[in-house]
Amino acid sequence: MEKTTRNGFRVNSEYQPTGDQPRAIEQLASGLNAGMKAQTLLGVTGSGKTHSMARVIEKAGSPALVIAHNKTLAAQLASEFADFFPNNAVEYFVSYYDYYQPEAYVPRTDT
Repeated sequence: MEKTTRNGFRVNSEYQPTGDQPRAIEQLASGLNAGMKAQTLLGVTGSGKTHSMARVIEKAGSPALVIAHNKTLAAQLASEFADFFPNNAVEYFVSYYDYYQPEAYVPRTDT
């Protein structure tokens, strides 16, 4: 089911928020509108955090920067957001800085 908004961000999902999600979405969106600089969404694996984030982006009506702590999660989030927002640009950037840090290379020997 696709929900249309005036701001151009529409979540494309057959699922609607359930359980604690509607309240979390409203609180996060209200926090954004109030100018809160930091908010945290906590939930166990599979609880719908990404879907909730997509709904907050939809309500906010503005582009979002989502930061992940590892490249695997970043790729997963990019894929899911691309599915949630098929009519919007979803970009995926990762840093390869760790490949160029000499201290990241620890000399070892197998002898």
